[in-house]
Amino acid sequence: MGMGTTRGSRRSMRLAIALVVLAMLAAACADDTATSTTADAETTETTATTATTLATTDTEAPPETAGDLSKCPNPLVIQTDWFPQPEQGPFFQLTGGVGSIDPDSGRFQGPLTADPSITIEIRAGGPYIGNQQTTSLLYTDDEIFLGTIGLDEAITNYGTLPTIAVIAPQETNPLGLMYDPATYDFASFSDVGASGATVNVFPGMQWIDYLIASNQISADQFEGSFDGSPTRFISEEGALVQQGFATQDGYAYEHTFEAWGKPVKFLMLHDSGYENYSGMLSMRTDKLDEDTKACLSAFVPLVQQAAVDFMDDPEPVLDAVQKANDDLASFYVTTPESNAATVVQMAELRIIDNGPDDTVGNFDLDRVQGFFDLVKDLPSFNFSEGLTPEDLVTNEFVDPSIGL
Repeated sequence: MGMGTTRGSRRSMRLAIALVVLAMLAAACADDTATSTTADAETTETTATTATTLATTDTEAPPETAGDLSKCPNPLVIQTDWFPQPEQGPFFQLTGGVGSIDPDSGRFQGPLTADPSITIEIRAGGPYIGNQQTTSLLYTDDEIFLGTIGLDEAITNYGTLPTIAVIAPQETNPLGLMYDPATYDFASFSDVGASGATVNVFPGMQWIDYLIASNQISADQFEGSFDGSPTRFISEEGALVQQGFATQDGYAYEHTFEAWGKPVKFLMLHDSGYENYSGMLSMRTDKLDEDTKACLSAFVPLVQQAAVDFMDDPEPVLDAVQKANDDLASFYVTTPESNAATVVQMAELRIIDNGPDDTVGNFDLDRVQGFFDLVKDLPSFNFSEGLTPEDLVTNEFVDPSIGL
């Protein structure tokens, strides 16, 4: 980043890049021309070298353990909670988008750019793991090194399955409530409550308890029958409100689901006060030994740099994500256009971005404590007595000089 460049101008530049990618895809479709891209080898090598050089810096103090990728497991397995998608861009960026996926297991493998002798394995979640929580898998599958876990999930399971998060790839949770702007004019979650509208959600979502307890939406408005399908929202002509991802569903409903084919709007769950860290890269607390710390001191800065590189030039990874989903050939469908539109929304909504400082991937401990204060009295969270932010998250391995 250049001297004198502001965060706002950098964010505008990343948004412009994403819009250019989307425009290029639209033009390619209009010309019926297939486009393929590969990562520039010289740039990738430079990025990897820079990230490795930075890998021994800590957010708060010099690391107690020097970074050493040779201490990492090989393959280095990252368990996600869903299909390959742009929100996982930093993970795929670790290989520069190079690799392939096994259609049966949903496991993508490719060489770590910073050290090609190490294989990065990114495992799909959802149906590929029986829709289990990642926390449970960390305790039943020793091959998994890191998994994506939400702060709410980590709190709930801490008493029996404790985990520690080492980086926050997502600054803002992309989850929200979707509605038809031709039917409703919502400015807040309280407006949804006042409307009396049915809110269709996946059953068991903990944020529902928060919205009820904070008197934003009443319990009798929630209906836990959502299964990810657009069918009911479309059949009821937008009369209900539905959970969804603001990064993906806006494009899908306007452009992919032809039976709807018009804009939708979102209220971001983050804006309700539920400032959950989603998709934290986490591991079992009991596995954080000295060798693991050496690995993380080198690896976490690589993930930070991957986030920067992905947001600056997403196209190679988007190609890899699209190829992976094409090979999986499942009910979950993405297109080059939808992937590019997702990155545009990620930039606009600050899904992958710096925190309150100039560092990407670090945790704001005051924000974590504030989240504790929101949910500690809700029974569904099973809040452990004496739990502190430092029990669940750490900035020990984050390099403060790496940011967007």
